[in-house]
Amino acid sequence: MASSSGSRKYDVFLSFRGEDTRKNYVDHLYKALSDKLIHTYKDDQTLPRGDSIGPSLLTAIEESQIAVIVFSQNYADSSWCLDELAHIMKCRDERGLTVIPIFYNVDPSDVRKLKGNFGSVFAKRKGFYSFLTRNMTKEKLWKKAIIEASNIAGWESNHIANGHEAVGIKLIVDTISEKLLSLDEDVDDDLVGMGTRLQSLKSLLDIGSGGVHMVGIWGVGGIGKSTLAYSAYEKLSHQFQAHCFIDQIREESTKHDGLKKVQEKILSALLKTNVNVQSVEEGKKMIRRRLRHSNVLIVLDDVNQDEQVEALAGSHEWFGDGSRIIITTRDGHLLHRDKVKISHASLLSHDEAIQLFNRHAMQKDKPPIEDYDTLSRRVVSYADGLPLALKVLGSLLRGKDKKGWEGVLEKMKNIPNPTIMEKLKISYDGLEPNERELFLDIACFHRGYRVDKAKEIFDACGFYPDIGIQVLIEKALISISKYGAFEMHDLVQEMGHNIVRGQHPKNPEKHSRVWKYEDFVEMCSTDSTTENNEIEAIRFYKGALRFGNSLGFHKLVSNMKKLRLLIVPGRCSHVEDVDGPRFLSNELQYIVWDTYPGSSFPADFQPTKLVVLKLHYTLQKELWQGYKRLPQLKKLIIEYAKKLVSTPNFDGLPCLEYLKLDGCKSLEEIHPSLGKCNSLVNVSVSYCKNLRTFPTIICMKKLETFEISYCKALVEFPEIHASMDSLKKLTISLKLIDCEKLKRIEGNFQASKHLEKLNMTYQHKLEKLPNDLFSICLKRLDLSDCNLEDGEIPCGVGELFNLTVLDLSYNNFSRLHFSLLKLTRLKALYLSHCKKLLEFPELPSNVDSFVGDDCISLESMGDFYKNCKSLAQVFLSESNRVTGAEGLLQCMLHFPVNSCGSDVPRGQRRIRSQSVGPRPFEGGRPTPPRTVMFAH
Repeated sequence: MASSSGSRKYDVFLSFRGEDTRKNYVDHLYKALSDKLIHTYKDDQTLPRGDSIGPSLLTAIEESQIAVIVFSQNYADSSWCLDELAHIMKCRDERGLTVIPIFYNVDPSDVRKLKGNFGSVFAKRKGFYSFLTRNMTKEKLWKKAIIEASNIAGWESNHIANGHEAVGIKLIVDTISEKLLSLDEDVDDDLVGMGTRLQSLKSLLDIGSGGVHMVGIWGVGGIGKSTLAYSAYEKLSHQFQAHCFIDQIREESTKHDGLKKVQEKILSALLKTNVNVQSVEEGKKMIRRRLRHSNVLIVLDDVNQDEQVEALAGSHEWFGDGSRIIITTRDGHLLHRDKVKISHASLLSHDEAIQLFNRHAMQKDKPPIEDYDTLSRRVVSYADGLPLALKVLGSLLRGKDKKGWEGVLEKMKNIPNPTIMEKLKISYDGLEPNERELFLDIACFHRGYRVDKAKEIFDACGFYPDIGIQVLIEKALISISKYGAFEMHDLVQEMGHNIVRGQHPKNPEKHSRVWKYEDFVEMCSTDSTTENNEIEAIRFYKGALRFGNSLGFHKLVSNMKKLRLLIVPGRCSHVEDVDGPRFLSNELQYIVWDTYPGSSFPADFQPTKLVVLKLHYTLQKELWQGYKRLPQLKKLIIEYAKKLVSTPNFDGLPCLEYLKLDGCKSLEEIHPSLGKCNSLVNVSVSYCKNLRTFPTIICMKKLETFEISYCKALVEFPEIHASMDSLKKLTISLKLIDCEKLKRIEGNFQASKHLEKLNMTYQHKLEKLPNDLFSICLKRLDLSDCNLEDGEIPCGVGELFNLTVLDLSYNNFSRLHFSLLKLTRLKALYLSHCKKLLEFPELPSNVDSFVGDDCISLESMGDFYKNCKSLAQVFLSESNRVTGAEGLLQCMLHFPVNSCGSDVPRGQRRIRSQSVGPRPFEGGRPTPPRTVMFAH
């Protein structure tokens, strides 16, 4: 039976006749094998003629993968050699030993037929042995072994490379090396899950393809990067002229002259002599100069700085053709170099994890403990495929009884294993201060939350998230899911939590961040008045109030003097008659508070660093009394504040960019200072049913989006007195929806030269639309359901050359009194439910979508489509008396398919009467279906 290659002690066993080849051919062959890192057994002892082979030699044959037999003139003159040969052939048959014969200055035919000089020598040895022992059985074994071995395809030294011995030996050694590679495909059984990972790495290395390849193995600490690299090194190193594995580079580089000494290690190992380097720069030159013509394999393990890569493998040009460089690192950005391939180290699968854990936890000579499967699954789940954790915990649990296992598992819930944590913490220690804070916030608050939502918090806290998040990804501390959410390994998150808890794991008041439900329950149940300078960020869970009380939480917050982040999500009914905090930290940079109590913010609350304030369901009538200066506040959102009567004075908010007032049903006025808020970019006021007026816009030079919707009491549109001539590159969107008491829209609309979107849906009582409302830059105009009669649509609409979408649906005009033909960029026109419409307007050439459903007064469609070059969608439902559809259909069948209607086969443009097309402001221009239908 063949044994696995992993159990063999030697790669090659050399069988030779010493007096013929020991000091010449075999000596050179052994040297070449050793240089290739092929572990070779070569017996150098010389025994007197007639002595028998020893048991250690037989064992060496059995523990080898390949036996190389060097047949020479006097090989058969030694009973030692003949015994070796007989045992080699026996192992070939019984153990799968690979045999390679070399015929050194001897004809293979002479060996096989036992003739010539070789045959004479054998006959002499056979006769002498028979005379001494009368043992004819051994003679037959020798003869059989010689004949079988000589029939194996091998090498003739005189016929390889025209007899050039050095070249011939190199060819033989290369062949042996390739043979060993195929025999080594079975990876060491101890390296669970290494087979597929090693094959993937070999594919990237592309051995034998020429050129110089650099491959980086990247992943979190403890994932097995070094193990994979060393496994590849062991399997491949014998294929290179020189090779070295340099480990602990991160640690070594921190020592005095550390990088210089690492360079010395590389040069000394590859050149096989002691090399001294005077400086790092000299080391670079020496590596480049001495190795540029050499085929080398170098493994640089645990690299963590750019300068290390620059000093040790700064360029592909430093190394000779066929060289391969493997770099292991926790930091992916180090591998973002020219022509460096990246191998992402992966976690073990569930089955692999169980196998590895069992190997370290189970004792071969003892049965498993009671409930082993259940307990081991808990450990494997905790380790989540991280090899380091599986090995450490397996070794820790090995030999313990069931009670011991349960104790360890219970301890892991609160006190993580220090060996695992220290290994993982190396990546954290390499971060900049801001990056560390960012990582801890993600670990404590944001795992599983969307990145784009969390970035707002990180920006407010000054963490520079665009840079920091990328750094954390490259250091394999976090990842982004396909849904755009933060992810990280359970143990990496546990490492972050462990850092936050520090030296006080059971005292949350000493932690920098508090997020655990049970910690809030404990803290809210105490009546502490001690000032707290440790806690800087909290995400409070309202459910904790079931076990404590709102007042306890407000007292707790009042003690936090260094708080920068305060998130209190979730509506709560416990705070209706409770006073709010008596103190709020002036260090706060980001606040989200759902159901803030009825009291205003404390008078001494002056958060000059506050960037974002979001209040949902607040019970306050006013946020604060009088004037407050919040110089950094950029975003203010107040939603569903049912008791809010007035807004703050905006003069104290010079940096405010975003204002949202939504569902504030008691709000009657917005402070006039808003009209002078020059930094505003986005204003949204909706569902404020008692709001009657909006402040006069005096200065809003940066305004991009202005939305007033469903404010049913609004009677006046905000006057625009500002000059906005400087708005040459900005886009302004104006949205007025369902402000049913609004009768007039007046103002200096000349100032809104760059208005691109205008939505005025459901303005039933509008008396007149000012002609200067329509900016020449307008691209989308929605005047649907505005009760517009004949002549009430300004003729200026026909001059909006940039208009792409026009919606005039649900109005009362009978025809348009101006032409649309100048609107050459118009793509979609909506006239549905215009029940008095008598004729469709002539369409401009580029319209590809037209909706005219339920125009019940229409009798004939005429040829409104005659100018169209790319009409792909027409909807005319409930227009039962309309005639002329056939002409439209014929015209559509001859239209060329443009980019918009590219999905609509020309022969499938049909007639349809089922549904109205999508509204333009509810989802953009509809994508044409494959079959376009039109019907009456």
